[in-house]
Amino acid sequence: MLKKLLELITGDDNITLEPAYVWWCIAVIVGLGLEIYCTLTGKAFDLKAYGLGVGSLLIGGGVGKKLGT
Repeated sequence: MLKKLLELITGDDNITLEPAYVWWCIAVIVGLGLEIYCTLTGKAFDLKAYGLGVGSLLIGGGVGKKLGT
């Protein structure tokens, strides 16, 4: 099970961490955590807006890295 989870955030060699995959994983975990927290406390949380914002940041970072190299 752990090997399958590591395949989500590693490259083709299953050893080297891919930064884009790691950031994606962190963004998903934080988003789900915020959704659970807001549900338990009775506050409103827009997961769609959060996802669009995080997606925009990740795309911008990827484009910046690509243009910078």
